[in-house]
Amino acid sequence: MSGNRDLDENHKQLFICVARSDSTTSAPSQGEVNRSPLNAIDASHHAIAKITAMNTAPNLVLVGPMGAGKTSIGKRIAERFGLQFVDADREVEAHTGVSVSTIFDCEGEAGFRERERAALTELLNGTDILIATGGGAVLDDGNRALMHTRGFVVHLHVDVEEQLRRLARDRTRPLLQREDREEALRALAEIREPLYVDVADLRFDTHGYAPGEAAGKLARLLAECWQRGVRAPAFDEPTDEMRQSADAAADTTGRQA
Repeated sequence: MSGNRDLDENHKQLFICVARSDSTTSAPSQGEVNRSPLNAIDASHHAIAKITAMNTAPNLVLVGPMGAGKTSIGKRIAERFGLQFVDADREVEAHTGVSVSTIFDCEGEAGFRERERAALTELLNGTDILIATGGGAVLDDGNRALMHTRGFVVHLHVDVEEQLRRLARDRTRPLLQREDREEALRALAEIREPLYVDVADLRFDTHGYAPGEAAGKLARLLAECWQRGVRAPAFDEPTDEMRQSADAAADTTGRQA
C-alpha cells in the first residue's frame, strides 16, 4: 500500500512511513510484511503520510521521554482502537505495592529496571494492549527486542523546552529531583533518543498539540500503518513448523544411528 495523504491543515510536520532496508537481508517471502520505521521529518512543513507497508503486531507500544504524552495520548488511542491501556510504571507499582519513587529510594535505578523488565515481559506476551512505557524502558536491550517482536512501537517525541513547560509542577519523577532540570533532561535525551529511534516504527512529534488533537492525528496514521495481529516471523526466527520438522529429523537420525 502506498500513497501520500495530507494530515495536517496547519502544515506543521512531514510524516514518512518507509520500509526498513537492509542489504544483508533477503526479500520477504510472499505474504510476509516488513516492519517499517516511520520518521517525522520537519522539512517541507507539510504533514503527509507516505505508506509503503502495513505493519502487523499484536500490541501498541508508546516510547518516549517523560512529558511526551504517553499516558494522556495513549488512553485516547486505546479507547479508539478498543485496546486495554496499561501504564507500565503503574503496573510495576501495582506489583510491588509502592511508588516508583520508593523503589528508586530502596533499590536504586537498577532495581527498578529489573522490575520494569519483568512487567514489560508479562504485558508484551499478551495481545490487544496499548502499553505506555517509562522513559528509560528502552535502555534494556531485551526490552527493545521484545517491543520489536510483540508491538508496533510509536515514539512520541517532544523537545526539552516543551518538557520543561509540561513538567514544571511535577515533583514525582525520581530522575528530576535536582536543581538543574534542563541539564538532566538534555543528558537523558542524549542517551535515550537514539534508542527511541532504533526501536520505533513511528515517530510522532507531540509539540504544540493538545492530547486530544495529537491522539486524533496519530490515530489516522496508525489506521494506515498498523494492522492488529501477530507479525510474520523474521528470517532468523524459526516457525513452529520448522522446529517440528527439525525435531522429527533429529529423532529419525538418532534412531538410525
